[in-house]
Amino acid sequence: MAKKLFVGNLPFSMTDDSLMQLFAAYGTVVSANIVFDKFSHRSKGFAFVEFGTEEEAAKAREALDGSEQDGRNIAVKDALPRPDKPQM
Repeated sequence: MAKKLFVGNLPFSMTDDSLMQLFAAYGTVVSANIVFDKFSHRSKGFAFVEFGTEEEAAKAREALDGSEQDGRNIAVKDALPRPDKPQM
């Protein structure tokens, strides 16, 4: 079963490809998506990385949480489920 991680405090210079390469050392990365501001098109400094298995995600979380990337200590946590949007 796939497992999604939240990655915070990313350097603004990081791309989806470099994020995927960073996490690929710990298992099969299904997706790696940096979140961008829809108006300025600048990174918001966080992303979501999805792994093929929970074991791979746990290995990446343990290895990379608090690690330094381009001068910033990134935070890697389990992603919380997306809340349901209220119906209008």
